[in-house]
Amino acid sequence: MKIERLSRGALTKLLRGDVLEDGTCVIKFYSNNCHLCHALQTTYEEIAKEYKDIHFFAFNVGDNPRIPKTLEFKGVPTISMLKIKKGAKPTLKKMAEPSKPDKKTWYTATDIKQFIEKEK
Repeated sequence: MKIERLSRGALTKLLRGDVLEDGTCVIKFYSNNCHLCHALQTTYEEIAKEYKDIHFFAFNVGDNPRIPKTLEFKGVPTISMLKIKKGAKPTLKKMAEPSKPDKKTWYTATDIKQFIEKEK
């Protein structure tokens, strides 16, 4: 599936559950200044192609610098999964920091896939 870049307003709507249909989303939070975030892009795109029933998004924390504090994460890249049910508050799960971070991308494809499989 194609990765869509989320605007500040679109992220706010997702976090409120203000959507037209139920769904599961994976969101990569990134920064333009983060070399790990940029290196992770290809891996994230390949994973998105494997999951036809999950929406993949990317959000630049520079668009809302308060997001890390609001969503309680410390840095980027951060991967989260959002389960949305119409009329209910969405459930947001954050991927744990890897025990052995990849020096180039921080998360590995295996780390991300295991997180998705566990939480979907």
